Amino acid sequence: MSTQPTRGLGPAAAARILSLEYPMSLGVHDTYASAQKVVDYLSDHEFPVENVLIVGTDLKQLERVTGRLTRSRILLGGLLSGAWLGLLIGLIFALFDTSGFSWTSVVATVVFGSVFGAIWALVGYSLTGGQRDFTSVTQVVATKYEVLTEHKHATRGRELIAEMDPMAAAQAEAQRAQEAARRTHPGTSATG
Repeated sequence: MSTQPTRGLGPAAAARILSLEYPMSLGVHDTYASAQKVVDYLSDHEFPVENVLIVGTDLKQLERVTGRLTRSRILLGGLLSGAWLGLLIGLIFALFDTSGFSWTSVVATVVFGSVFGAIWALVGYSLTGGQRDFTSVTQVVATKYEVLTEHKHATRGRELIAEMDPMAAAQAEAQRAQEAARRTHPGTSATG
């Protein structure tokens, strides 16, 4: 698998790469791996996959709480981050000092950075007023992945997917028919 990031491209170029003209659905999948498997199958059967787009839909944010946030953890974090910053600045100053490299100045900037980092972290924590006394990791994930292709390739794509998994293709076709019926006759249920 090879992906090329769109960073470095302008917004117009990125939008052009990440869009299709008249896209049509080849199927909706519960996992990215399943959608990727379909695209891989299409590629193996000479389908023009440069006209395919996998779109993650129904986004949700997951937040995993990793621990309690206390003043001592804030202080330790501030000390460590300040020490790293002080070490970096101290090394830069010492390397470019015209009187020669001095470990004393490096240690002094590490100590100063630690004190500054601790104070800065405690002030920032105090300003939150205890609104968020925990640490966490967040991630946005999709719950569904839709495989889209250009309209001119949709029929061939569906034929190949039907060869790959006939039951899934029949279910997808039935779902497309139900959605089309709902669009033409709003207010009717899918069962009758």
